[in-house]
Amino acid sequence: MNILALLQCIQPIISKTEVRRMSQVVRAMLSMTGRVTMLGLSRWSGKGGSYRTIQRFFNARIPWSEIFIQFFIQHLYQPQGEYILVGDESTITKSGKETFGLDHFFSGVLNKVVKGIAIFSLSLTSIEERRSYPLQVKQVVRTSAEKETAKAKREKKTSKDPNAPKKRRGRPKGSKNRDKTQVTLTPELERIQKMIKEQLDLLQNLVSVNHLALDGHFGNNNALQMVLQCDLHLVSKLRYDAALYFRYDGPQKRKGPRKKYGQKVNHCNIPQKYLVEKSIEGNIETCIYQAKMFHRGFAQPLNVVIVTKVNLKIGAFANVNLFSSDLELAYEKIIDYYSLRFQIEFNFRDAKQFWGLEDFMNIREVPVTNALNLSLFMVNLSQVLLREYRQSNSESGIIDLKAYYRAAKYFEETIKLLPEKPEPILLDQIFGHIASLGCIHSAKVPLSSP
Repeated sequence: MNILALLQCIQPIISKTEVRRMSQVVRAMLSMTGRVTMLGLSRWSGKGGSYRTIQRFFNARIPWSEIFIQFFIQHLYQPQGEYILVGDESTITKSGKETFGLDHFFSGVLNKVVKGIAIFSLSLTSIEERRSYPLQVKQVVRTSAEKETAKAKREKKTSKDPNAPKKRRGRPKGSKNRDKTQVTLTPELERIQKMIKEQLDLLQNLVSVNHLALDGHFGNNNALQMVLQCDLHLVSKLRYDAALYFRYDGPQKRKGPRKKYGQKVNHCNIPQKYLVEKSIEGNIETCIYQAKMFHRGFAQPLNVVIVTKVNLKIGAFANVNLFSSDLELAYEKIIDYYSLRFQIEFNFRDAKQFWGLEDFMNIREVPVTNALNLSLFMVNLSQVLLREYRQSNSESGIIDLKAYYRAAKYFEETIKLLPEKPEPILLDQIFGHIASLGCIHSAKVPLSSP
């Protein structure tokens, strides 16, 4: 499992010197314990990996998007496989005052607003492998105008008088129809759209992608139009109480606009003709409905899949509304695509737990960008290494892989101290014993020394 050989595919993109430095950093990340910082990496890099060398690597401007694509095509891409594009945001807590892009962001894990930085990542998710591969990572840096808009929105919400007279029902007098396909994108959507278009340009003639899966935060018309402008179909989620309407199929007036909104959807009493699947497991009855429905906030009809669950014992009810702009997409695929969206969360988890996404202490823009991208790049590289490692140890995970490389580091340093090199059989026995220390799953076959 030669790291330098794995990285040869990106040599046309960056220089040989940068490839060599990256291999030093990768080997250190695979073998080290403790927090992944520049100082920690320099302590585990050995000869040729001084702190100054690590510092030069983190201060270099590296075209990470091209590196992600080249590495994915060379080592991870399955030509016969089916892929969807997935996007999501993650928050990284940071202290201090100097880190580039430092702001207050909502953390879904902590369920509150925290001080730190945020990233938005795009990944390709394999339908067959059920695994996500990050391809692009950008830091979320809010402009002053964006902050002022958000602040004004919060103040308007908090200053609303609860005793003020309610707004009259119905349409305001004199209002006119507007084209809902012509929307003004928020700075957040503009930033994401730019990322998507850049990613599609890099994937052109390499990987065919037709659908983009995003979480419920993007279950609105503005996000839908943003995705359609990129020639993709959106798969996302609506609110559980979304006001959906069936298509009107009754008689039409001879004159005037044609009626398109039919009966409003009652999630507790959906007509049986829309039922596509029903199952009972224990006391839980699950029903899946699919229909082409309208929502007054969207410009076009939606392919909606409603999943309802009823506890037959106590009568508790819950529902989930998934949708896609692709009106021909089967309900199984809508559910499958949206469930696969969660694979990107595992990318963030691995990057934070093993590859330093929460650990780096860089504060300037370029080093921060390199630290963010490197941690997500290690997610892909570790999957390549695990494929080879699992050929002899099928149940192994990242902790086992790190234990292997840590053993190789200790083994290499120990052998240097011996006056005479032992026999190869003894070397393999020693290495196999060292490599089992710290493993979750002990090696089933003897491991050879590197």
